[in-house]
Amino acid sequence: MKLSLILQDDQYPFNGLTNSRKVARAIIFNELGEVAIHHIHRDDQFGRQTYLETPGGGVDEGESYEMAVERECLEELGAHIAVLECLGSCEDAYNLIGRKNLNKFYLCRLKDLKASKHLVSRGDSLIEYSEWLPIDKLLDAYAKMPDEGVSILVKRRETPFLKLAQSRIAYYLKH
Repeated sequence: MKLSLILQDDQYPFNGLTNSRKVARAIIFNELGEVAIHHIHRDDQFGRQTYLETPGGGVDEGESYEMAVERECLEELGAHIAVLECLGSCEDAYNLIGRKNLNKFYLCRLKDLKASKHLVSRGDSLIEYSEWLPIDKLLDAYAKMPDEGVSILVKRRETPFLKLAQSRIAYYLKH
């Protein structure tokens, strides 16, 4: 079952959407079933906030979503991954920057963490640290994120995919 979501930004004033971006997101699990997550801290036009976010980022020119998710995991975590399946898509927006995002979420298995990270984008600079958490604890942490600002926008986008990934991870760990 693949998810397909369309979400609106109800946190910031709407001034029109002027650009769109393809985004590849990874829900990566290791041999223990723990999932990689970034702790994001920002203090910018969106406000001062701390929240969780899955690894991922923009799809570059000439790149497929799958290629982008592999590259982003290498850049942000130093992780080599195996892309197992697409969990679905989510269209969302950030009104303050006038951008619509076309997100695809992928379930991925960690192969190794032997590469060194090299954070390259502005978004990467917001990563305070990354960690591996059991999926149930991760879902609890998402539920506790603030219900305002960027935090609620990310929570709405990612929680349904994390819930879907929970059963899929259990399946892949058995097979």
